[in-house]
Amino acid sequence: MAHCHDTGIKINMPENARRIVLAGNPNAGKSVVFNYLTGLYVDVSNYPGTTLEISYGRLSNNVIIDTPGIYGISSFNDEERIARDIILSADIVINVVNAAHLERDLFLTRQIIDTGVSVLVVLNMIDEAQKQGLKIDTDLLTDLLGVPVIPTIATKKQGLAQLKTAHILAQKGHVDGELQQKLTHLADRLGSQGEALLVLEGDEVIASRHGLEPGDEREQIYLKRREQVNNIVGHVVSESSRGAGIGVTLGCWMIKPITGIPLLIITMWAMFQSIGVFIAGTVVGITEETILIGFYEPAVRSFIEQFISLDSNLGFILTGEFGVLTMTVTYVLGLLMPLVVGFYFFLAMFEDSGYLPRIATLVDRVLTGIGLNGRAVIPLILGFGCVTMASITTRLLGSDRERRITIFLMGLTIPCSAQLGVIAGLLAGFGPGYIALYALVILAVLVITGTLLNTLVPGKSTELLIDLPPLRLPRVDNVLRKTGTKSYHFLKEATPLFALGALIISTLQITGGLAALQKMLAPLTVGWLRLPPETATAFIMGIVRRDFGAAGLTDMALTPMATVIVLITITLFVPCIASILIIFKERGYREGAIMWAGTWVVAFTVGGLVAQMSAIFGGSSNTLGIPLVIAVFIAITISVLLTCRLLQRSKPGSGLS
Repeated sequence: MAHCHDTGIKINMPENARRIVLAGNPNAGKSVVFNYLTGLYVDVSNYPGTTLEISYGRLSNNVIIDTPGIYGISSFNDEERIARDIILSADIVINVVNAAHLERDLFLTRQIIDTGVSVLVVLNMIDEAQKQGLKIDTDLLTDLLGVPVIPTIATKKQGLAQLKTAHILAQKGHVDGELQQKLTHLADRLGSQGEALLVLEGDEVIASRHGLEPGDEREQIYLKRREQVNNIVGHVVSESSRGAGIGVTLGCWMIKPITGIPLLIITMWAMFQSIGVFIAGTVVGITEETILIGFYEPAVRSFIEQFISLDSNLGFILTGEFGVLTMTVTYVLGLLMPLVVGFYFFLAMFEDSGYLPRIATLVDRVLTGIGLNGRAVIPLILGFGCVTMASITTRLLGSDRERRITIFLMGLTIPCSAQLGVIAGLLAGFGPGYIALYALVILAVLVITGTLLNTLVPGKSTELLIDLPPLRLPRVDNVLRKTGTKSYHFLKEATPLFALGALIISTLQITGGLAALQKMLAPLTVGWLRLPPETATAFIMGIVRRDFGAAGLTDMALTPMATVIVLITITLFVPCIASILIIFKERGYREGAIMWAGTWVVAFTVGGLVAQMSAIFGGSSNTLGIPLVIAVFIAITISVLLTCRLLQRSKPGSGLS
């Protein structure tokens, strides 16, 4: 099947097969529809030139492609650019619309219809619309749009059976007469009504493909389209007398700071108790210590010993302290997997209930100051479980600039749950002053680094465009499916990297490279950080596993201030080797190396500043210097914020006054 614009994704298209594309706004239920139509036979590929994954499968003899959730097909972010290219190549577009948000969702519907492609509308979540007292005349909606409309409740599979055959009924919808004349004229030159539309709307990418100047009619077309949508909604939607339920009221509370922040704190506390206490303690104690260290590792060593000596180099690489067959399996399955499953379980519940977009909305204003928007809260929260996993989830952010900032901030300032557990245990007996010093220094580094990156990194981050779906009880089957799928993909991507890391560290230990690195770091740890020479080992171990570095301090005779200094440095120190390799994969080797080196510089600079100031202020032997050290970091943070604010004001077109 020939198309005037190819998706760029390598898909085997059967002869005479149609390319069916699923499109819709975020949280419209598109993924549920896609999973139903394709079943288990789904492939996933990165879209060329991006880290965003596109899923596709078979529907009868046709190929069905899922697209990212979008609000329009333009070039405002990666999701829209990718969806635009895929939609322009489609034979049929199945547009999934949220019945409870017709005013918003139908704007995309009208834009897709204007491209001239055959369209079928899936009017999803009609039960949610009914709960809000909305009644929709689907027959009239079909007449006004000029395309078939099928009402569904995707989570209950109601109406989905029709889609497997109804897609053949898709047809071209009604286009405004004046716009159609312009499109027909330009399409004769371009060979595509869809590309003609985007050129008129000022899409620079599409215009440049044809050597044309972008049109200047976007505002006129958008205003006309908005009028059409408002007119359609006014005719097809009627309201009943039913009032808002508790879900609507609670949803409003969640996005207001005065009520949303306490609710978020309670939620995060419950999440920490479940993952940081129960899973990291009880569950990991069983999976890592009892099962894998107690049974699996001795069995592997006993088996390997029948063929090679465990004291040989190969035996050490396979079953030694950092063994590929021992530590890798124990770390991935015993320690990480329970934590990963736990975080993905909570994330799936937040997604399915509609709470996650409300968290993003609540923290959006705070994250804007460091070059991010509310969507970045998702990988940042996941980072407390595992930075390796969280780095992969940055693919959901709207721009490459945001992904760059988020990955660096996570690798620098977010301790994983295993490391955080060790840190909490070490600080617990020192009193609130030392805990406050540790927390405020890490927070200051996060704010300072994020503000500097926001000021210095070229480009502009995207605005937060996010759907606030109705709150609902999460469905158990959806939560378990999402948890299982994401955990499996993490296991598939992370395991080879952990094995490679174990191989590298074992080789360094055999060749003496590990001891040489420890000796190389000793002057820095002793002279600048004012720590005992043996703490260099903790930093080397931290490269392999972040919690190894912190745990290595438990047997050292350190003062409380020295412990805080080394914990601050280890937290800011390079991520574990698996996270580093994932960062290289996501950001490329050149940028990944810069980030890696940057964490070394920041970690030892900040740790050294705390050490030197604590010595000057007398904090190494008592708590008198703690408030002064905290005050200095607060002053530095405020100075950086003010300086960056002035720099942003001086930029041409900053719009700041």
